[in-house]
Amino acid sequence: MSKDLTKKAADMLLNGATLLSEPCPYCSGVRVMKEGHALCISCGREPEKKEIHVEKVPDKEKSSIEKILEKKLERLSKELEIEVDHEKQQDILKTINSVLETIKKIKDKQ
Repeated sequence: MSKDLTKKAADMLLNGATLLSEPCPYCSGVRVMKEGHALCISCGREPEKKEIHVEKVPDKEKSSIEKILEKKLERLSKELEIEVDHEKQQDILKTINSVLETIKKIKDKQ
């Protein structure tokens, strides 16, 4: 354990870092972490950063979902136009609102 690493770890701890319960994957030494940055007090190494693969839904599927929801909106609008019962109108409006929110979420992800 070098004096530089000890000093750096002490500074990190004084500035809000925490000791990790998991040992260093390289030397099994004690690690200190602050803001996602882990430092081994013994060897000074950090774990390798690995990229996590996130599977995305193809645009074709997204656009087909949007199309389905837009068709649903058209049907609901027509249904609302001819409905005379106030309670049923409220139910249709709630459904329309839900469909619009879903469409917005889909567009935001694109």
